[in-house]
Amino acid sequence: MKDIAAETVRAVSEADNEEVAALVRRAGTSFYRGMRVLPKERRAAMYALYAFCRMVDDIADGSEPMKAKRAALDHWRARIDALYAGEGNDAVTRVLAAAIPRYALRREDFLAIIDGMEMDAEAPIIAPDLAALDLYCDRVAAAVGRLSVRIFGDASPAADRVANALGRALQLTNILRDLTEDAERGRLYLPREWLEAAHVPKEPAAALASPGLPLVCARTAALAHSHFDRASEAMRSCNTRAMRPARLMKATYAAILNRLERRGWKDPGETVNVPTWQKLWLALRHGVV
Repeated sequence: MKDIAAETVRAVSEADNEEVAALVRRAGTSFYRGMRVLPKERRAAMYALYAFCRMVDDIADGSEPMKAKRAALDHWRARIDALYAGEGNDAVTRVLAAAIPRYALRREDFLAIIDGMEMDAEAPIIAPDLAALDLYCDRVAAAVGRLSVRIFGDASPAADRVANALGRALQLTNILRDLTEDAERGRLYLPREWLEAAHVPKEPAAALASPGLPLVCARTAALAHSHFDRASEAMRSCNTRAMRPARLMKATYAAILNRLERRGWKDPGETVNVPTWQKLWLALRHGVV
């Protein structure tokens, strides 16, 4: 199927833009307000990207049998192919169809996100090895970042490096923050090699009660910090204005990681959030408000 050419970009109706924005608004996510700093067309594209990610994530996390999940994800792969022919059949896909040529969004990044959701849908992920964990982080987070930086306004190799490093850092932070919630769903995303080295059982509930868990969490946090550092280094070669949303995401998640480390890992179920005043301070500091 031939990719749509950039010169054939179509206008998007206000009704479609508003419908997509309403989907994101109803999701109750801070993403809605965070992306309002973007110009109108870029903001609409980011909302559509978020809606797409939410839809395929809902498939992976749903209660349908695996056969039905695979069929639904395959349907989305076909819809992605249709987007690259300029075809959309609802508000989300019509906004994405316009965004693809406008921001040179790559088909393989959309497909990687779907592949990542299929990893979660196949069976609960329990103690993946380091290579599998890295692949998972690339698909469910870095691929989203590679699409996002282009919408933000930077399609350079350095921007891809930001997306690859920052996506991994954010996903590892999420894994550490959601240990208890994931264990309740039979999932454990901490790497197998580090669990074995610390004599932590791979069964999710037992892992959370293990005295070796803090060591594994500390190693995972250190890995996240190294990815944050790589993202910061790559940002120096990027368009400063385009990187404003990425800088805010980095600062916000680094603050969450720091709070997790200060809390410690003996009670991973204790909620950790960044207070509103700190979010506002971070936004002001990084020129996003």
